[in-house]
Amino acid sequence: MEDDNVFKKCPLCKQNWSTREEFLADWTLKLNGYQVDFEEMDDGLFFFTHHVEGCFSTMAVMCVDFYDMYTGRQYPERKTGSEECPGFCLKKDQLGRCDAECEYAFVREILHLIREHQAG
Repeated sequence: MEDDNVFKKCPLCKQNWSTREEFLADWTLKLNGYQVDFEEMDDGLFFFTHHVEGCFSTMAVMCVDFYDMYTGRQYPERKTGSEECPGFCLKKDQLGRCDAECEYAFVREILHLIREHQAG
């Protein structure tokens, strides 16, 4: 987090969101990407674009800031490159769920939860 009183601040228009809940409730923000980090899972990023006239900035938010949204099963092994892996994590704009029993599958579920939340 950038500041004790701010969950995220838009880098262009400087709008602040005090909490993650406020951030996710803002209909002007659209989740549009995920950047995996295979070296350190906690360094992965979600990308949101701020759809406000004069802004349209895309900002990165640490995936770890959303981990507590998922309470399901987690797997101990990464399956990247295996027959089981559809390769979603390698495509930044692929936000779909992953059926592989992979260490990173829960992040894909968080993407789904965020997208459901945004759809209202």
